[in-house]
Amino acid sequence: MRGLLSADRSRIVGDIVAGVTLAALGIPQSLGYARIAGMPVITGLYAMVAPMAVFALLASSRHLVVGADSAVAAMLAAGLAGSAVAGSPRYVALAGLVALLAGVLLLLARLIRLGFLADFLSRSVLIGFLTGVGVQIAAAQLADMLGVHPGGNSVIGRLVAAVRGLGHPNLPTLAVSVGVIAVVVGFRLLTRRIPGALIAIVGAIIASRLLRLPARGVTVVGPVARGLPRPHPPALSLHDAAALLPLAGACFVVIVAQSFATSRAYAAKYDETVDENADLVGLGAANIAAAFTGTFVVNGSPTQTQMVDSAGGRSQVAPLTTSVVVVFVLLFLTGPLTFLPLAVLATIVFLIGLQLINVSGMRQLLAVRRDEFLIALLTAVTVVFVGVEQGIVLAVVASVIDHVRHTYAPYTAVLVTEDGHFIDVPPTPQARTVDGLVIYRFGATLYYANVRRLVDHVDAFLAAANPSRWFCLDCVAIGDVDFTAAAALRQVHNELAAAGARLVLTEVLDPVRAELDRYGITQLIGSDAYFATPQDVVHAFRAEAPSSG
Repeated sequence: MRGLLSADRSRIVGDIVAGVTLAALGIPQSLGYARIAGMPVITGLYAMVAPMAVFALLASSRHLVVGADSAVAAMLAAGLAGSAVAGSPRYVALAGLVALLAGVLLLLARLIRLGFLADFLSRSVLIGFLTGVGVQIAAAQLADMLGVHPGGNSVIGRLVAAVRGLGHPNLPTLAVSVGVIAVVVGFRLLTRRIPGALIAIVGAIIASRLLRLPARGVTVVGPVARGLPRPHPPALSLHDAAALLPLAGACFVVIVAQSFATSRAYAAKYDETVDENADLVGLGAANIAAAFTGTFVVNGSPTQTQMVDSAGGRSQVAPLTTSVVVVFVLLFLTGPLTFLPLAVLATIVFLIGLQLINVSGMRQLLAVRRDEFLIALLTAVTVVFVGVEQGIVLAVVASVIDHVRHTYAPYTAVLVTEDGHFIDVPPTPQARTVDGLVIYRFGATLYYANVRRLVDHVDAFLAAANPSRWFCLDCVAIGDVDFTAAAALRQVHNELAAAGARLVLTEVLDPVRAELDRYGITQLIGSDAYFATPQDVVHAFRAEAPSSG
């Protein structure tokens, strides 16, 4: 309850106002997210009651808001496609089971302290992933915005259906969609403090009833159940659970990555600390609450967190207030939702999808890191044309491969002196720090995949016309030495000794020195082979061989 108990009493009123603002802005979005997930629209409001309140009570983060989210909603829809008819009782039960499994995985992750998993999704991969999700979400709404047949589940099929529908749209439906875009975008340009989406929904409901839009071919939501969700466990089946576990696992990864990235960002903004492992409890409990209240997977929402922050909210009092407001809506205001045109929700979701397409982020990656741009682009294309689950798997794999790629071929250099300072030069066989001495910098942890690079460079130095008498390994960037690398260091020592040369080390970190002691490397090279700085190495070498350099 640190996110709640740490609230500044002087800001309680501001937090309550921010909570009301979040309700006004978030209700239309949550209805749209339910539509993305293929769930009954009322379940979007359910996600703002028990799950949001449970996380607010258990969170260590003061700022993170948990609720329905476009990324996991899209993953859910893609993962359940073909398993049941969207919106059917069977579909809702399966969605609840996915939320339950995801919640259990989050709690297990807390038990074994897996909060570090969020680090395996790089920002570049997340840019590509969310861009792909945005394209997929936007494409899925075009048919409903035009009032035509959707044309299948694939992005290509939906785009083709939308293009064909341009020639014969349902004009009243198209008019509703254009009107919603005008209202939402117009208010967004004027001020973000006025909830344009909510105004569009209210206006569309009034217009639908007064102009009898359903009689003109405009599809509406229809009857919406009034009242709070009744707690009940999702239908449990070992067969269903086994089939849905990969989907729940993919949701788990996205929840961890997106929630932690958001909480970290706001903790840094306000110079606060956040316990990510503790927040796993809140995220797990929120998803279990979602499963037991008839809604779907919930996630840390960057959008809703930003809404609260922009409105002045600084604690979990704000989302708790939102939950209270949504309870009031569920008890007294569901009737008007009956007349809400589906084109309104489709248009709001379409605009949400467009916001996820991070063109500026992709452009920046292309300008400064083309390799990471290609990874982001590959992830986006996979999400769009293959699927969201496959996209998140590729995102994790691509992030790990990108990391391994950097450590497999790390930066290496020979240190030479220039104007009294050390500078790096390429590690060519002829490069020398001073005559007879090579100080060789290895720019990554030494492990089985990259240690061959060190051995090859040592062989090249020994084969040069002016072989070195000392070879110094600069360990300033080496944070670990695995068993294979330790064996390679023995090989390096033996090759140097056979050539009449000596292996010494400099700038060795204390944990690495302890590892080398355990491996027997220190006994092999001698404790006097360790030097604090490269300058100390040069002094010691010259003292031993005054004629050098």
